[in-house]
Amino acid sequence: MNFKIDNLQYCKWDRSIFEINREANLDAVHVTVVYHEDFEEFKLKLLDWEKNFKENSDLIFLGKSFKDIEKAKNEGKTAVFFGFQNCSPIEDDINLIEKIYDYGCRFMQLTYNNQSLLASGCYEKNDSGVTNFGREAIKEMNRLGIVIDMSHSGEKSTFDAIDLSQKPIAITHANPSFWHQNKRSKSEDLLKTLSKSGGMLGLSIYPHHLKDGTHCTLDSFCEMIARLADIMGIKNIGIGSDLCLNQPDNVVEWMRNGTWTKTKNLGEGSKNNQGFPEQPTWFKDARGFKNIEIGLQKIGFNDSDICAILGNNWFNFYKGI
Repeated sequence: MNFKIDNLQYCKWDRSIFEINREANLDAVHVTVVYHEDFEEFKLKLLDWEKNFKENSDLIFLGKSFKDIEKAKNEGKTAVFFGFQNCSPIEDDINLIEKIYDYGCRFMQLTYNNQSLLASGCYEKNDSGVTNFGREAIKEMNRLGIVIDMSHSGEKSTFDAIDLSQKPIAITHANPSFWHQNKRSKSEDLLKTLSKSGGMLGLSIYPHHLKDGTHCTLDSFCEMIARLADIMGIKNIGIGSDLCLNQPDNVVEWMRNGTWTKTKNLGEGSKNNQGFPEQPTWFKDARGFKNIEIGLQKIGFNDSDICAILGNNWFNFYKGI
């Protein structure tokens, strides 16, 4: 059985998006529920998702384990897995990690761009690594089955997380720095270490993460995957598109800045574009998975490797959560 999984989307959710994901044959999608919200604000977000599940039960349901991906495949639906792009909902309380797990969280970034109570972000001048609280949080996340996500973290912090975690970690949405240099891109040494540890890299199709941005070509993206496969091996590569469909531009400020600053337009792409960038023509939405499949065939990947990259690798990773 082959699966299609997009391991990061942050869309303005409505039935049209769920229909697109089904048209793309997505068996699972990891969705961002919060960025900078605290625990009580997270619970308010859950009310929106309860409504989504109730009104679209023919298309989606809450996923909690790999068995739900199999269930979604068999029922022609998409399993939705909750994730956080920051650790804000656990505040400074280790006990809240179990609470968020009980509410369905299965992925949590230790930090979003900046220093958090757990680790340093990729936009900090000094990366001091995983903190004492971070070490304890990693233990608890391992115990419960919440994936440590280091997509927006600094390099030292990411190396620390790989070393400290008893389970493989994930970088759910980022690209290699050999292809496109920015603060969010990951070094070759880091990706080799991630691969050796059994961790996963989800390749991002958010234009600020792409070589040539919106004008990035499918050929360039697939050539990058071919080189990356030589570095990491096929089994540790997937897709984490970072799609932000139908979001208003003012949401960008919340993503980048939360409530920690009064200065606007910080973060990736801020100098040139204050809103969401336009997606490349070959990946306007999840239906672009088909274009990636064609591009990978063109560059010489066999069917087994293509299925691995487009979902089977993530499915196998979910088995270990």
